[in-house]
Amino acid sequence: MPKPLKILLLGDYSNCHRTLASGLRRLGCEVTLISDGDTWHNCQRDIDISRRPGKLGGLELYLKLSTTLRKHLKGYDIVSVNDANFVGLRPKLIKKVFNRLKRDNGAVFLNAMSHDVPFLDMLASADSPLKYSEWFIDGKPNRLFLEKQSDWEEWHNDALRDYQKFFYDNIDGAASVLYEYHLSLQRLLPANKIAYGGIPVDLDMFTPVQLPEKIDKVKLFLGRDRTRMTMKGSDYLEEAARTIVERYPDKAELMIVENRPFDEFIGLLKNAHVVLDQIYSYTPATTALMAMAYGLNVVSGGEDDYYDFIGEHENQPIINAPVTVEGLTDTLEQIVVHPELIADRGRKSREFVERHNDCKTVAQRYLDFWSSVGN
Repeated sequence: MPKPLKILLLGDYSNCHRTLASGLRRLGCEVTLISDGDTWHNCQRDIDISRRPGKLGGLELYLKLSTTLRKHLKGYDIVSVNDANFVGLRPKLIKKVFNRLKRDNGAVFLNAMSHDVPFLDMLASADSPLKYSEWFIDGKPNRLFLEKQSDWEEWHNDALRDYQKFFYDNIDGAASVLYEYHLSLQRLLPANKIAYGGIPVDLDMFTPVQLPEKIDKVKLFLGRDRTRMTMKGSDYLEEAARTIVERYPDKAELMIVENRPFDEFIGLLKNAHVVLDQIYSYTPATTALMAMAYGLNVVSGGEDDYYDFIGEHENQPIINAPVTVEGLTDTLEQIVVHPELIADRGRKSREFVERHNDCKTVAQRYLDFWSSVGN
């Protein structure tokens, strides 16, 4: 009987690697998850690498990775990191950790689940395949760029650029969790070195909510990170939702949840009918997919490009979010004045996640890809 694959998942965002670990374990793999819990999200992990603020915090973390945790960073068949910056250190120190990972393990892959320098370069390019993003709309700077230009410049400092080029030149391959990130990978790596994995959802954690066929008052839910409201368009979603609640006080209500730990957040999520996720994405991300797993409706990214990319031409339940307050207001109004559509859309949402995002299904995609590159 062959030995199970030993896999290290290093770093996490929005519980993605934690959920992928669940799928991989169900397929017989031996998995270790090391992360900082995605800071305040406090996602579960096997080994914690949270760091204290300041330079001393960084030095302490680097020494920990180089001494007491070093034995946990070697001897794996596969290492998957969540980002080029997979630990909270300066680029030159991350590079040292990366070199040890390459030396002491079978293969090192990126699981692209966040912005990085090449992705931002794609958004800014004249031939960008995306019509809109939080940074640019139709080739013109969007409000995030205008409000956070210093952040954009920090992303493009020489040390970070040089390190991330080194990182991409030396990984064995990369998978993506979103269509948008896959487009970025296509500009960097040969086709046989990339694959789409998707965001995994542990369906065992989400017992479907039975939405009533007749809904008298639509419950709108906005879960947001107060530090990333412009990035996600949460402020536009709130403005549109409040307008609709004021216009139809007997037909709609709004619940806002901010910066809650992951496990608490998913418990609150199921109390809604319609979850307002984000507006600048072409695709549903973690919050939207978890809501859909509950059988709820979502306002999120649901562009034709995404459906075509995953080959889904029949079940398209995501309510695609416009990028303006006016468009969002019109979209939410149609939801509230047609509550009879919510229950069926919720059932289709659950079916969508069962087909495309079950953690075992996603884990098998990753295993197939990692094995193909290894061969």
